[in-house]
Amino acid sequence: MRLTDTCDIAFRVLLYAAEKEGAMFRIEQVVSFYGLSRSTTMKVVNTLTRAGLLLAKRGRAGGLYLGKPAEKITLGEIVRLMEPDFGLVECMRPGNLCPITPVCSLPAPLLEASNAFLDTLDRYTLADMAIGPKRMFPMEFRDPTRKAP
Repeated sequence: MRLTDTCDIAFRVLLYAAEKEGAMFRIEQVVSFYGLSRSTTMKVVNTLTRAGLLLAKRGRAGGLYLGKPAEKITLGEIVRLMEPDFGLVECMRPGNLCPITPVCSLPAPLLEASNAFLDTLDRYTLADMAIGPKRMFPMEFRDPTRKAP
């Protein structure tokens, strides 16, 4: 199983947002920090904003920030949003043309495996990945005036 680059970028953008702990940031900061394509990151941010995982404030003093608490965003939710075609093989996808689908047993265990994968990701939140004693970003990345929880 392999996730697309857009899903990877979504994880990165949301981790960046979670580490900012409510402070606004701009797409250019994320692009620069991770060395990402600006156009692809823009598309991902648009998807995340439409889904409410990010909020955008327009204007000179605008930026992006998490649309809901990091504790409420599961990794499974992110994957489901960014991976709309999660069929592992052709027979699990819309428009299936495989002639043996009516008698084939392969889709059942593959569907079970996909569900187990997503169930595992549903047990972890963005907060589990980004916030805690082991930070992935340097201390100066966060607002120094904010007190630790």
